Amino acid sequence: MTTKPKAKKFRIRRNPASPAEGPAEPVRKSAPAPAPAEETKAPTPATDPSARARAEQAARPAMKGQVSSARETNAETEIEAIKKEGLTGRQLRMARRVAQKHNLPATSDYDAVRLLRLSGIDPLKRSNMLELVVPKNEGEKQVQPKEDNPSSKVQLPQTVAPQKQNLPSTELSPAERRDREISQIQRDIAKRRRKKLLLLLTRLSAFVFLPTLIVGWYFYVIATPMYSSKSEFLILQADNASGIGGLLSGTQFATSQDSIAVQSYLESKDGMLRLDRDVGFRNEFSQPWIDPIQRLSADATNEEAYKTYSRNVKIGYDPADGVIRMEVIAPDPGIASEFSEKLISYAEERVNNLSVKKRSDQMKDAQEGLQIAEDKRREAQENLVELQIKGALLDPEGVIASLRSRINSVEIQLQEKELELAALLDNTRPNRAKVDGVRGDIERLGNVLDELNAQMTDASNGENSLAQLAVRIQMAQADLVTRDAMLQASLQQMETTRMEANRQVRYLTTSVYPVPSQEPSYPRAFENTILAFLVFSGIYLMISLTASILREQVTS
Repeated sequence: MTTKPKAKKFRIRRNPASPAEGPAEPVRKSAPAPAPAEETKAPTPATDPSARARAEQAARPAMKGQVSSARETNAETEIEAIKKEGLTGRQLRMARRVAQKHNLPATSDYDAVRLLRLSGIDPLKRSNMLELVVPKNEGEKQVQPKEDNPSSKVQLPQTVAPQKQNLPSTELSPAERRDREISQIQRDIAKRRRKKLLLLLTRLSAFVFLPTLIVGWYFYVIATPMYSSKSEFLILQADNASGIGGLLSGTQFATSQDSIAVQSYLESKDGMLRLDRDVGFRNEFSQPWIDPIQRLSADATNEEAYKTYSRNVKIGYDPADGVIRMEVIAPDPGIASEFSEKLISYAEERVNNLSVKKRSDQMKDAQEGLQIAEDKRREAQENLVELQIKGALLDPEGVIASLRSRINSVEIQLQEKELELAALLDNTRPNRAKVDGVRGDIERLGNVLDELNAQMTDASNGENSLAQLAVRIQMAQADLVTRDAMLQASLQQMETTRMEANRQVRYLTTSVYPVPSQEPSYPRAFENTILAFLVFSGIYLMISLTASILREQVTS
């Protein structure tokens, strides 16, 4: 692949001239222009009228005075004409490059266009730009311009600038000055970038890398290895539940409240204090060979011990499966397993207490209702027996029926005697003896009737009548029947409550038993170091963003 050659830098300066000769013509610092190509022939005065005119003018004697040469006047006129053509900057730059390629002493872009046209080269043709690309192995070889039609090429006479002494200029061209300024700006920018990068690395080292290194050194060198013991257990319910409880008995929702209660108890300070009383939790974490960060002081308060307990006893409840997962961390694997077994026993005891309390509350209400029903039924039965004893009758209804039948018979006899008396009195001369006998019978029957009625209605010896006693006995019997029904309902409720209480039984089943581990599980040095790096990086990033925003707000 070939690339466009870069334009060579050149410097233009004016040589001092005598006042008679006028200002000197600008001369290019580079080597003189090469001779025209072999196929280009120099025009002769016979063929070129302009050359003939210049020859005649040269043959005339030189005039005295400070005048411009014909060459300078002609060049200025041509440059003014070229300026009026309205060429673009790109066309002028391309003409400058083509003139430099052909080693033409152009003092400006317009002069380059003029010189190229004098040399028979059109600087505005597209082929000229392509001719600027030369292979690397032909850097010194001059490429002749190509023309579309060689026969139409205009042959113009070539002028050779007089050899003059070229001295280096002490002034810099605008291009060189611009390049130098750009280079200085680039060096300043690179210097500032290096400085900012160095400051950034310093801040990162102070706030991120150094703390991460300290944390990693602690986890890899100082931290005491800890052993973990994992276990899993779940709380089950009796399978003979019915109704809504039966629908939920096979799911985790049936025992979710009990599981959450057990988890809360094991994570509470009460559980920590009980574990400390039973197996000495504080003593195990107060050993002198434990590192200072994880070691618990001998005179630590309950709050400090509870922080250590919360950090080393991790309990989680999975509502999807209803399983409680527990991990206990201790400096010794045997101690970790012992702690796990104790906590599982505490959980089982708490589950039993919860179910026993629930069952006892239900049975207590049912038993109280049954006791009340039995007492009421006994009172009703005693009242009935007392009424029967007062009447000295086993069957008051039979006695009443017998009295009513006797009263009816006496009333019938009394009516017959009254009819007989009326029949006797209807005679003109009734028999006195018969009339007196009938009246005596009527009187006696009336007395008997009064006695029977008195037995039915009147009270004797300060006691109620037989009718009232019968009514009270009926009411006592009805009350006894009601109390019997209530006692039967209470017995049924008691049995139902006993069955429901049996359904409320909870069982704690250990699915994974704690086993002492042979290798330490903590600390996880690599994961903790990476986590510390991310934490410090996040903190530094937030602080940097906050400081940048505040700085922008203050300076705006």
